[in-house]
Amino acid sequence: MSDKASSPRTLPWFARSGARTWRCAPAPAEVRHFHRALPDYSPTPLTELPSLAAELEVGRVFVKDESSRLGLPAFKALGASWAVHRALATRAADGGEPGPVTLVTATDGNHGRAVARTARLLGQDAHVFVPQGVHPEAVAAIVAEHAKVTEVPGAYDEAVRLAAVAAEEPDAVLVQDTAWPGYEQIPGWIVEGYSTLCTEMDEQLAAAGAGEGPDLVAVPVGVGSLAQAVVTHYRSGTAGRAPALLSVEPEAAACVLESLTLGELVSVTTGGTTMAGLNCGTPSSIAWPYLYGGLDAAVAVPDAESADAAADLAALGVSSGPCGAASLAGFRAALTGAGAEGRREALELGPSSVVVLLSTEGRAANPYSTTGH
Repeated sequence: MSDKASSPRTLPWFARSGARTWRCAPAPAEVRHFHRALPDYSPTPLTELPSLAAELEVGRVFVKDESSRLGLPAFKALGASWAVHRALATRAADGGEPGPVTLVTATDGNHGRAVARTARLLGQDAHVFVPQGVHPEAVAAIVAEHAKVTEVPGAYDEAVRLAAVAAEEPDAVLVQDTAWPGYEQIPGWIVEGYSTLCTEMDEQLAAAGAGEGPDLVAVPVGVGSLAQAVVTHYRSGTAGRAPALLSVEPEAAACVLESLTLGELVSVTTGGTTMAGLNCGTPSSIAWPYLYGGLDAAVAVPDAESADAAADLAALGVSSGPCGAASLAGFRAALTGAGAEGRREALELGPSSVVVLLSTEGRAANPYSTTGH
């Protein structure tokens, strides 16, 4: 069921009932054990921001701050490290050549840098395809990891296509964080890698006196892999109560919102957005059943609102780029403006509700200024 608000600028919004009763299998427990053994591992902060709770009339607001994860300024290293570990182990078990391989991927920035960093640490090579619109400093950060970079004169989906072609070469392995029919195993491992973020949140909320878990989690969405991990965690019955789950996308690339509205996986034509890591036109094929089954609501926001959210988070001591701040922007858009009462009701939020916003990247992950969105 779609619930669209009427206002001078109609909020791109979708909500439906029943998502909290949808169930799936949990992520494997060994993922957290793997990450704990990495030399640079430590849990990222879960920061409580009482001023946001007061502004949005809920009980408590926490921000999961992924501005420094395994030495990089975004959460993506969790998925890349686990997926590469599994892929190389599987290759060896299948009798693959023992020499170096080239890890190939397409990226809007953070995933490619995480794959390149993982390759460098493991003595492998990396080849990263980058679409139009990614800031030169983000490209330079990938090059600094000793990766070969190919800049593509097209959108993200075209970069993914070209990376898949390049990975057909001998001694190449595609490590892509979106799936399509016939390419699903490695994207599935990437999603499993993100589960560490969720198990950390359980422990941190318990330490903060919110051990029953959140009432709502807001997650930025590109192709939907992180959202798939979040749905898996909260819909597998392993994390206390089942919270409302809200996805947030740029208005210029709202492929999950459009797919949910139509009830089937569809592609959209993307435009320019400063939320570069979310500028994706097609949901991941393995994420889609989880998004369709387990998301309570979806919202899309303009660049200016993510810029405002990033500035507000910075003022509160949380470093967040445009993609990371999208969760606050989307949550704020849902709870304010025309139709807000109905959206708050759809999310079952009240004055004592506990909310977690996932800030998936720090300022260093996206060099745009907060005033230049």
